[in-house]
Amino acid sequence: MNNTLDGKVALVTGGSRGIGSAIALRLADLGADVTLTYRDGKERAEEVADQVRSKGRRAEAVRADSADPIAMQDAVAEVVARWGRLDILVNNAGAFAVGPVEQFTLDDFEQTVAVNIRAPFVASQAAVRHMRAGGRIINIGSNVAERAVFPGFSLYAMSKTALTGLTKALGRELGPRSITVNLVNPGPTDTDTNPADSSFAETVNGFTALGHYAQPDDIAAVVAFLASPDARYITGATVNVDGGFSN
Repeated sequence: MNNTLDGKVALVTGGSRGIGSAIALRLADLGADVTLTYRDGKERAEEVADQVRSKGRRAEAVRADSADPIAMQDAVAEVVARWGRLDILVNNAGAFAVGPVEQFTLDDFEQTVAVNIRAPFVASQAAVRHMRAGGRIINIGSNVAERAVFPGFSLYAMSKTALTGLTKALGRELGPRSITVNLVNPGPTDTDTNPADSSFAETVNGFTALGHYAQPDDIAAVVAFLASPDARYITGATVNVDGGFSN
């Protein structure tokens, strides 16, 4: 096992399934202790935490609705209170609202902005109060922020595009403190909400250069690299892990 993150403490929002759980487990493989947040599905979140513990790392599953800014602040505070530090923040939780633009309600708008924009800002703001030199903030965006080829993605793409500005500005601001901030934009990824064997998958595959979906581990591998000491000179960057979808 490569223990490049040995002694580090990570917080992964939305870490109970899909890409989030893959990230939590990959960080644990590299030696990090991991807290993951979830909104629903306590049993599934605890299963991921148990898998982290089986790797010899400490783990905690915390219920926190990313739409609630106080919950985000409390999640950060709980990590620091329990383990005395926070080195890696992965802003992974997301809201996925898709449909014709004229059919979105203001509640749809507010929920999407709260989860996809406000939550990463609030969690990052809380985290940097505790991060030391070498800290890492990694935002999880979406390929549709780079290329929206299907109708119905106006709200979602807008919210994920905002992460580019947050990443660049925070990277600049926190650089003197040796804290890096980067953005990972996954492309089509095989999860329970977007399975690679769905009726729509063949169409999606046609827009990628590689012709197939990613696995969650493909995204997690890039996040783990950005969290590692090897990525110490990368900040404010956007990494598209999308099989060439954005080409």
